[in-house]
Amino acid sequence: MRNSGLEAIKSFEEEMKLLRYSPNTINTYSGMMKVFYQLHKVQYWNKLSEPHLAKSIKELLLSKNAGYSYQKQMIGAVRLFYKLLFKKEYIFFSLRQVRKNNTLPEVLSFEEVQRILAQIHNLKHRTIISTIYALGLRVGEVINLQIKDFDRDRNIVHIKMAKGKKDRIVNYPQKLKTLLNEYYLEYKPKKFLVEGQKGGQYSITSVRQVYNRAVKKAGVKKNVTLHTLRHSYATHLLERGTDIRVIQKLLGHNSIKTTMIYTHVSEAFLGDVVSPFENM
Repeated sequence: MRNSGLEAIKSFEEEMKLLRYSPNTINTYSGMMKVFYQLHKVQYWNKLSEPHLAKSIKELLLSKNAGYSYQKQMIGAVRLFYKLLFKKEYIFFSLRQVRKNNTLPEVLSFEEVQRILAQIHNLKHRTIISTIYALGLRVGEVINLQIKDFDRDRNIVHIKMAKGKKDRIVNYPQKLKTLLNEYYLEYKPKKFLVEGQKGGQYSITSVRQVYNRAVKKAGVKKNVTLHTLRHSYATHLLERGTDIRVIQKLLGHNSIKTTMIYTHVSEAFLGDVVSPFENM
């Protein structure tokens, strides 16, 4: 087993691929380990003890003023790295006491989503961003989609090996079918819905760059990411009267509590409230 520097991170990527981790997890976790390596210039990973690693992770998190999500991902990456490569189960209790802030997700209005899509003139780029919103996908799920996952006769799309290695079924909107017909005719993808120039899966980094450029051109000032499209999809469904449990299934949430957060950002719920000030 390769133990030194970047060689070990390459082995880590290979192990995750063999175990069928999602492309998004592979990209995120290997990226985290590269950040760790660059900061601490690791020579031989197996010589680092758990206390030494915990101290190094803490220094990295403080240097970046990292939030809860980044901290959770970094710890998850290091733990999996040592589990897969060296069969070591590290816990890092001293780093796992931070509680997530009770913040609400940022959501785009329907009009803002339209403005963002209107800024994407390249058909391949517009297809991938439209598909994320139309089906409520994570970025790793959209680049993993294959042509065979779209069932035109049953009007469904099969999302395979999503977060938690779970499959789910979502509806296939007619407007997305029309867009994909145009896209298939021009690009003729062989296996994946959207492929790179040399075939194979499209790059997550490229998807983010396309989206961020469109957001800027659209003049959207909110602090949004690609995942905001998924939040917006769920919120817009709720505002149009879709049952919360149906939304739970479409998003692939294990618990209804996770899905209920969208009731806190929905304009439909807020619009029914009449302030007592109105009656003064």
